[in-house]
Amino acid sequence: MPRPLAVITGASSGIGEIFARRLAADHDLLLIARRRDRLETLGAELSQPHGAAVEALGADLTDEKDLARVEGRIATDPRLVLLVNNAGFGTRGLLWETPRDGQDKMLALHVVATMRLCRAALGAMVPRDRGAIINVASVAAFVRRAGGANYGSTKSWMTVFTEALYLELRSVRSRVAVQALCPGFTFTEFHDTMQVKRESMASPSFWLTAEQVVDASLAGLRRRKLFVIPGWRYRLIVAVVTKLPSRLRLAVESRMAR
Repeated sequence: MPRPLAVITGASSGIGEIFARRLAADHDLLLIARRRDRLETLGAELSQPHGAAVEALGADLTDEKDLARVEGRIATDPRLVLLVNNAGFGTRGLLWETPRDGQDKMLALHVVATMRLCRAALGAMVPRDRGAIINVASVAAFVRRAGGANYGSTKSWMTVFTEALYLELRSVRSRVAVQALCPGFTFTEFHDTMQVKRESMASPSFWLTAEQVVDASLAGLRRRKLFVIPGWRYRLIVAVVTKLPSRLRLAVESRMAR
């Protein structure tokens, strides 16, 4: 009997890699990232002990041809039960001082690719009335800061989009589940790529491991939770900040940016 298939984008490191490690025991895997060599190394490590069939698909989801290729692969695989939209990146700097190309790619990856892969997956899952999608957003969806205008905005879009999908699925009484995973600061290559020092971002008590984030996500998925915010500190921050009047919230966010 064929095993169910989990598709993970941004699977070459960090949260995506941990999703692969956690899911390999009972899923076949389609791992997607630009660094195919790292995907192949990970796939070789996971396939033998777990008996998983692991396919490494090198793709840049900001490239139209690559995105269309991944869409087609997702839409036509009858084993598909889980899509993890994890691929993403951040930049630092005031919008008008950052290269436009990076901002364009962020919108293409966080918004366009997320929408199109969700559409492809749901087109396959809804008729079978089975499956789930995890969209990896961020606490930055709820708490903005100067120097990350597009990052926070695109992550906000991901949470609103996921909520809208939840409502659409409920409207047709589908059992397909969706989740917006909203981690805070997490030990991955994310901040190394941005070339920022972690100690300048937050105190050690606020940093999560990728394992903590993924375990919280999968536990939330079993309970069909729409929003998963790993870590009690972040849940408290989001609960408080999102209830503040706009003027007070903006004052808090301005102070945090300093």
